[in-house]
Amino acid sequence: MNESGERVAQWTKERLGHRGSARGALRKAFPGHWSFLLGEICLYSFVVLVLTGVYLTFYFHPSSEQLIYEGSYVPLQGQLVSEAFDSTMHISFDVRGGLLIRQAHHWAALVFVAAVFTHMMRVFFTGAFRKPRELNWVLGFSLLILAMFGGLTGYDLPGDLLSGTGLVVVNGTILSIPIVGTYLSMFLFGGEFPGNDLVARFHTIHVLLIPALMTALILAHIVLSLRHRHAQYPGPGRTNDNVVGIPARVYAVKGAGYFFLVTGVIFFLAAVAQINPVWEFGPYRPDQVSAGSQPDWYMGVADGLLRVMPGWEISAWGHTLALDNLVPLLVGVGLFAAMGAYPFLEAWVTGDNREQHLLDRPRNRPARTALGAAWLSVYMVSLIGAANDLIATRFHVSVNAVTWGVRIGLFAVPLVVYFVAKRWALGLQRRDRDKVLHGRETGVIKRLPHGEYVEVHEPLGPEELHALTAHEQYAPLAPPTKDHDNARPTRVQRLRSRLSRGLYGETSQIRKPTEKEYKEITHP
Repeated sequence: MNESGERVAQWTKERLGHRGSARGALRKAFPGHWSFLLGEICLYSFVVLVLTGVYLTFYFHPSSEQLIYEGSYVPLQGQLVSEAFDSTMHISFDVRGGLLIRQAHHWAALVFVAAVFTHMMRVFFTGAFRKPRELNWVLGFSLLILAMFGGLTGYDLPGDLLSGTGLVVVNGTILSIPIVGTYLSMFLFGGEFPGNDLVARFHTIHVLLIPALMTALILAHIVLSLRHRHAQYPGPGRTNDNVVGIPARVYAVKGAGYFFLVTGVIFFLAAVAQINPVWEFGPYRPDQVSAGSQPDWYMGVADGLLRVMPGWEISAWGHTLALDNLVPLLVGVGLFAAMGAYPFLEAWVTGDNREQHLLDRPRNRPARTALGAAWLSVYMVSLIGAANDLIATRFHVSVNAVTWGVRIGLFAVPLVVYFVAKRWALGLQRRDRDKVLHGRETGVIKRLPHGEYVEVHEPLGPEELHALTAHEQYAPLAPPTKDHDNARPTRVQRLRSRLSRGLYGETSQIRKPTEKEYKEITHP
């Protein structure tokens, strides 16, 4: 028990990094690669989200109480609307700059989720989640989930027909959860759907709970990033023990300029691109559904899985299990859980307990790259499923044909993408190996004395040679054998061995050239 506690304490100490002084933080170097700007977009768009959200709270009334609309939008005058919808219309048409701020808030939410998602993919494909950054990965993954739910709760606040249609889907998914589904629905909506407390409760979650948690996660992520050395791409002079980049003062000046650039882009989009025009949808009515309703892109994966799932139900012991909602929920949760757990799975398979501060080129980890590409393909096919009705009407095809295409695609496309991405990465590895051993093609054709035509190759420079050969290649774990007590290997040991061969076996990486091979060819 004491040994387990010591291991947990040591693991936590290594992941929390080393405490340094403020003066030491100012002397830190920051990598200048463009992909690190994705994390800054997350931070800056979140700042815009908070500032615009504070402005909107001064005018928004989170209430489901009904009243007669008497605002500036003539087509809706005299209709029964909720206070939430009325205040949203007031912000859009009567508050000076209100529509700009409201649209900037919505665009900032879309940019924020997209930046977090893209940043997570950059971290995944480059292996930036390895020790000692597993906690950073968990924080980023949690931030992505919170951002999606923050967008969902904000999307449902105005009380328009489009958001009401989305709430029907949310309620159906919650009700499909066995045993506790009905209780969760009653608690969330304050009674039978749609209830009277939904807007007030979603407003509290959206304005207080989720922003507070997201702020804590962002601060923790920044602190951990400062306590650890920054990960960097391999190159001449770059090792696990140093960081090559720009000084902190220069980085701060560039960051300030980048903040204003991101803010300007968001407000430019808000000024020229209309988003969520609630006056076109009208107020929510329980007996109506908005035609062509689509969620924001980040929730499209959930909506797509729901649309293509057959209407299966199971009845047993007097209870009905709605598989048409429960299965998509479980698949969606499993999809994101797999992404969140992958770093720990890879660390378990490799058994590598060293700190890693140099990033991978995706081509040098074919299996991981293929898995990430397959994961993205499931996401993209699900997004297509969320637009099955629009695809059917715009391209004049049967909605059933689109739905069946998505159903088949959810199983077939990831397999094809995995195979193609893996072969592509292996092909790039072969090309790198050939360039190291034979040099770069120059396009110059030379005729040899005996009549043969060959292309002249130019030797690579030291920098390019380093970039192509600096990566480390893991050896797969040896198949487990019987121990000294003649006990057979456990299922976990056999599984670990198979996964190791799948990730780093002969079919998952091309052996990079050795120094001896290089000298034999270049200096015969």
